[in-house]
This record gives sequence, structure tokens and C-alpha cells, in this order.
Amino acid sequence: MPEQTPLTQTLRHLAPALLLTRAGMLAERLTRAFWPLWSVVIAAAGALMLGLQDIAPLELVWAVAVVVLVAVVWFLWRGVRRFHFPTAAEAEARLDASLKGRPLQALRDAQAIGGEDAASAAIWAAHQSRMARAAEGAHAVKPDLRMSSRDPFGLRYVALMGFVTALIFGSVWRVTSVTQMTPGGSGAALAAGPSWEGWLEPPAYTGLPVLYLNDIQPGQLTAVTGSRVTLRLYGAPGDLVVNEAVSGRPVDGTGEEGTALSQDFTITQDGAIAIEGQGGRAWRIAVIPDLPPQIGVTSLAEASAEGEMTLPFKAMDDYGITGGRALISLDMANLDRRYGLAADPEDEAVIELPLPLPIAGNRAEFEETLIENFSKHPWANLPVLVQLEAEDAAGQTGVSERQEMRLAARTFFDPLAAAVIEQRRDLLWNRDNARSIVQVMRAISWQPDGLFDDETTYLRYRHVLRRLDTITQYARLTDPQRDEIAEAMWDLALLLEEGDIDDARDRMQRAQEQLTEAMKRGASEEEIARLMQELRDATQDYLRQLSRQAQQENQDGQQNQQMSENAMRMTQDDLQRMMDRIQELMEQGRMAEAQQALQELQQMMENMRVTQGEGGGQQSPGQQAMEGLAETLRDQQGLSDQAFQDLQRQFQQGQQGQQGQQGQQGQQGQGQMGQNDDGLPQAPGQQGGQQGNQPGQQQGQGQQMPGQGDGQSGDPREGLAERQRALRDELNRQRGNLPGAGSEAGDAAREALEQAERAMEGAEEALRQDDLAEAIDRQSEAMEALREGMRNLGEAVAEEERQMRGQQGQAQGNAGGEQNDPLGRNAGSNGSLGNQEEMLQGEDVYRRARDLLDEIRRRSGEGDRPQEELDYLRRLLDRF
Repeated sequence: MPEQTPLTQTLRHLAPALLLTRAGMLAERLTRAFWPLWSVVIAAAGALMLGLQDIAPLELVWAVAVVVLVAVVWFLWRGVRRFHFPTAAEAEARLDASLKGRPLQALRDAQAIGGEDAASAAIWAAHQSRMARAAEGAHAVKPDLRMSSRDPFGLRYVALMGFVTALIFGSVWRVTSVTQMTPGGSGAALAAGPSWEGWLEPPAYTGLPVLYLNDIQPGQLTAVTGSRVTLRLYGAPGDLVVNEAVSGRPVDGTGEEGTALSQDFTITQDGAIAIEGQGGRAWRIAVIPDLPPQIGVTSLAEASAEGEMTLPFKAMDDYGITGGRALISLDMANLDRRYGLAADPEDEAVIELPLPLPIAGNRAEFEETLIENFSKHPWANLPVLVQLEAEDAAGQTGVSERQEMRLAARTFFDPLAAAVIEQRRDLLWNRDNARSIVQVMRAISWQPDGLFDDETTYLRYRHVLRRLDTITQYARLTDPQRDEIAEAMWDLALLLEEGDIDDARDRMQRAQEQLTEAMKRGASEEEIARLMQELRDATQDYLRQLSRQAQQENQDGQQNQQMSENAMRMTQDDLQRMMDRIQELMEQGRMAEAQQALQELQQMMENMRVTQGEGGGQQSPGQQAMEGLAETLRDQQGLSDQAFQDLQRQFQQGQQGQQGQQGQQGQQGQGQMGQNDDGLPQAPGQQGGQQGNQPGQQQGQGQQMPGQGDGQSGDPREGLAERQRALRDELNRQRGNLPGAGSEAGDAAREALEQAERAMEGAEEALRQDDLAEAIDRQSEAMEALREGMRNLGEAVAEEERQMRGQQGQAQGNAGGEQNDPLGRNAGSNGSLGNQEEMLQGEDVYRRARDLLDEIRRRSGEGDRPQEELDYLRRLLDRF
């Protein structure tokens, strides 16, 4: 029995690792030696499986075959020369090289000197044992199969990709067709029997794969309509016969069509395909129809304030929509053919617009919105018929139902601008209306005093009138002349419509009056929806004008400008919510509640005029009180947010058993400026209470609220309670300086603020008792009461402002020199105008108010009236 040494024991233990390392070296050397050979072989096999030999010329096939054969022989001989089988010593050397210190080599070493010394021999034995232990942890070395240095162009991957493609889209049976290209191969094939090949190719737009019929067993087969079938028959004519009844031209095999060696047809109906003969097959084809697309309008068109029409629609198709268009034509049946529209239109061409399609994603089903501006079109705001068309890849067209609607476009609220736009429409409708347009424009501007806001608009109006009059006296308008005058009339109408803030306010008030009147007389849902949209547009226009004016007035003060913009944004949100509520009530048929909400909207707009400071200059006491209450509300919101964060932190700490960290985190958060107890930025309301210019903070107090970060109280709850007390004291001070004393709205505002003060006191007590949940509830009650007080205060300020303006109007009017004013009212006693009768009584007060306003405008345009009366009438127009 051989002697057991550390080396033999270690090699016996490492036998599996050495075997795997040797196998890896074998795979490595085979790959490096023969990778060109297997690359050429699999590339040739892939080409044969794809059937390239059947479509290439015979000479090219033979040439490629010779090249492939020579390459195979050369790479085989080259690989055999370079390959040598790995030995056990080589495997041991590689494994030893992967270990630190080469322990196997150390185990083979022998002690050169000192072998007779016992101490030296012991040291050598210890060294051998240590090397044996180091070698026992060895693992098989992984082979290096990377070939990038030998194949820099990745030719092996190209060959592999071609072979995988052949496995997916080709067939192994196609390789046998190469035998027919050898001498006698055709005869051998004929002797063996005929063969065939077939493909079923669905339309490209479906995205479905091509089917190789040779791999499909007989039976039921589904195919999309329009799929193309290609059959290739090999052998003598007549050995294989094709019968098919799916293309609409039945082939029964009795004619030349059935026995042709190459056949192509398209599937259009259910039926059967049969290849009769040796090796033939038959399938029953079930056609999947390609349905036409569907499209429809989801809601009526709407127009923005600038006249941009939005028409939402929905379209769907089984394989995707490729295009579409919108067709808009005049609805002559519902058109009011009067005045300028009595003549036949010069151009009745249908408006055709391409429909927007999704840029990315699936087009099988989608919703989009057609956006276009038809404000300049002669059909603007006229009844039209809208029809949508969608087309799929197969050329099929889907058509929606005709929708009757008005061509949504910009609405002009100013009467003069609307008149100019109407004459412009008549001019574009038919240029023969030019002479009547001149007469109407002359009648409108017969007495220009009070009709035009400034000389510029009047001069532009007269310029358009004179040019149109001059041209039409001697000739008919040409197309360029008509378009030029129409563009000038459009610019003039925009100038008259947009105007200044007073014009915007007039448009908004007229829109409110029209909507109120429509609700009273029970107008149709379509008309009410249109008037509601006009009110939204007019309100947005007024807010834009108001914001622009506020920016101009506050351009010298950055802080005031920012406050004005924030207030405007809050007002826009409130108005939007109110208008949404009005529309919801109207849709539910609750007209009485809708009218009441509309009155509240009008009152809110009046309040906004006061709070925004229409007259400019220094803020009134009411405005200052509103701003102070708004700041108090924000500070209360900040305190509530802080209390809620403390409650959350208390709950989390209670779960984790870390009660002792609460005071330390609270003290750290209170001592840092601009951060809460979590180290996060404070809520806006928290910092608001620290600024020296906020309500409730005297100039000499610095920038800290009592109990906050001053080191006087280590309990964060005490800090919050002190801040709550300071906020309550500030509210008490503000309540004592509120305007509107004695009025119903003013008293209601004071009562609401008293309720808010009591809720703040309850929140303070809850904070001192560390009852955060109760404190948050009381703070919510305080904020709600503050909001109610601000609403009542706004009404009181608005009423006070109206009374002040009425007193100014009485002081500036006739002091009693006349018995009747221009509206026919009797002069009261002591020089006051008016009487004791209530003028807002009656069933149609809004129509009466509009008639009075029209009468004021008419009289203000009469230049023979006294100057004092004209000034008075103009003041009325400026006011209303």
C-alpha cells in the first residue's frame, strides 16, 4: 500500500475539482479551435431551413455550397492542428495557480537541508500541513469561453441569430429540397413522390405572424379577412391539385387554376382549402371579419373666452385607426334666413378638418379632442351639422351620426362690437350685402356721443365705413378687398369688446342678467348651458382685467403685488366653485336654488370689487380688516397643522415606547427658526405668527410669539397654548375695530368672530391639558367661524361702499333745480332724488333694468341735452 503523504491526501480530496477544471479546459480549447467550423455549419443550416436555396439561382447555390464545403474542410483541419487534449498536470497547475501561495506546488517540494534536525523537520511538517489545509478549500476553475479577441466582429453571433430565426420562421423539411439540385435529384424526387409548400400571410396592419402551412395539421383554421395564401407545388403537373372556396373564385381542380404549380389567392369568405394528392392536406377556414371603425361625438362643442372650440370625440377599431376628419356643413333648415342671411351664401363648401390621433400608444380605442378656432369664420355661432369620419388600415370608413349644434366661437358681449361682428358676417356671407352694411353702420354711428369710449375706436370705425362705402359705390368688392375689410372689422370689434375693466364688468353683468332671465322663463337646457359658458368666459375676462389693473397699481411695491395676486387666485377659485355649483343645480332642475346661488355670485363679485380696491389709492378700513382676518385665519391654520403633527408624533412614540424623546424633540423644534419638531420646514401659518409685521405682534416684541423658542417653557404644548392665546388676543383686538357697526351683516360678522374667539379659548385650554385631539376640533371650529365672519364682513363692507357711492351721487346730481330727473323720477324733499316707491318690485325686474340702461345710453348720445345732464348720465353708465 503506497505511503500516505499530505500531497496524496490533498489530491484525493481535490479530485472532483481537478476533474471539473480539466473539463472546462477541454471546452475552452474546443471553442477556441473549432468556433469558425460550427459558425459556418449553423449558418449554412439556417439558410437551408429558410429555403433560400429555392429562390436563389442554381449556379449561386452551387457556388455557395462549394465555398461552404471548402471552409468546413479548412476550419476542421485548422482546428485539429491547434487542439490538444488537456492533461492532468495542466489541470493541477491551473487549479494551483488559482490558490494563494500555490499550495499544491509547495506540497511537492522537499526539504533541502536540515532534514536530520528534529526541530527543522517539525517546522517543515507544520508548513506542509498548513499548505494542505490551504489547498483543501480549492474550487474548480471556470473556463474562459470569451472569443472577443479572436472574433472581434461577432460573426459567431450572426450565424447563431440566423439559425434561431430559421428555427422560428423556417422548417427542417425545407432542407430536403436541396437534393433536387443534384444530378438526378429531380428524378429522384419524382420517384419519391410530389411535394408542396404553403404560406398564409395575414394583412401587415394586423401584426399577426405568417403561418407555414406545412407545419399545420389538417382541421379548423382561423384567418383574418384579406389574408394571402401562397402555394408552391413540386412534381409533375396534375400530381397535386388545389381546391379552394375562400377567395370568391372557386377552384375545383378541373381547370388550369387548380393544377398550376404556383398559386396565390386572398381569403375573403369562409370555406375550405384542400391540396389533393400524395402528401396533401385540407383545412376548414373560418374568417375573422375586419370591422369598420366606429366614431362619435361624446359631448357638445364648447368655446373658450378667446373663441377656441373644443369638440371631444371617441373612436375605436379592431386593429387601429389610421386617419379621420371632421365635416362641418351649414344647417340651412335651422338657419334664421333674415337680414344679411336672406341672400344665398357665396361659399357653402363643407369645412373639412383632420382629426387628431394619439401620437403614441394603441389606436384601437382612444378619446381625443378636436380644437379649432372658428371665430373669424362666417358661420361662427350659426347652426351647423357636424359629422366625423374615421378610416382604418384596410380602407374602411366609419361615419358618426350628424350632430346639430352651433359652431362654437367667440361671443361678443359689447353691443357695438356684436353689431360690427354681425355686419362682418353678412359681408363674408355675400358681398352683395355691402350697401346694406354701409347703411346699418351709418345708422349705428349717427350719434357717436356716448357710444364710443375714445376717439381711436370711433376713427377706426369711420375709416372702415368710408372705405366700404367708397368701393361699393362704383364696383363690386373683389376677394382681396372683402378680406381686407373683414379683417379690419374684426380688429375693430376686438378693440370694442376687450376695452378696459369697466367694459369687462359690463359684459359680466349682462351675462348674469341673461342667465337669470333664461332661468326665469324656463329656457332650454342647451340655451342655459350656452349662457352659463358665456358667464364663465365673461367672468374670466373680468378677472384678467382686474388682475392686470392690480399689477399696474402695485408695480412699485413687490409685497403688495404678491398679496394682490394671491388674493386674486383665491377669488378665482371661489368663483369657479360657485359657478360649478350653479350649473349643478340647473342640471338637477333646482332653478330657485340656482337663482339664489347666482345672486350670491353677484354679491361676491361686488365684494371682490371692494376688496381689490377698485378706486385705487389707500386701503379703506374694511379692506384692512379683511386682510387682518385673512392673516389670522392663516395663522390659525398653521397652529392646527402643528398640533396635528404633534398628535401624529405622540401616537408613533406611544407605539414604540419612546415617550422620553418627545420633550427633547419638541424643544429642539421650538428653538429652531423655520422648522418644526421633525426638522421639517414649518407650515406657512407657523412662520406667520413669528413675523413682526403680523397682526397681534407689537413692534417691540421681536420676531417670536410668546412661549415659542424663548426658553421660558420647556414644554412644547405650553408654547402652542401661548401662541393660541396671543392669536385670540389679536382676534379680540380686530373684532373691536370692525367696520359696519349697526348693519345686519356687520353684526353677523361680530357674532361669528365671537364664536371663533370662544373656540380659540377652548383650543388653548385643551393644549394646556395636552389634549391634542380636542384642541384640533376647537381650532377647526375657530377657522370655520373666521371664514363665516369674513363673508359677513365682505357683505357689510360692500353695503357700506354702495351707500357711500349713493351719497356721492346725490351730492353731485341736481340739488333740486328740476322736478324730474332724466329717468322721470320725482325729486324728493330736501333736494334728494327719488321717491318712496320700491322700484325692484314686479315679475320682470331684470328686463326693466335693462330697458332703463338702454334708455340711459340713448339719452347720453343726444348732444342737445344740457352738459350737466350728460355728465350725470355718463356717471350712471360708469357705475352700472
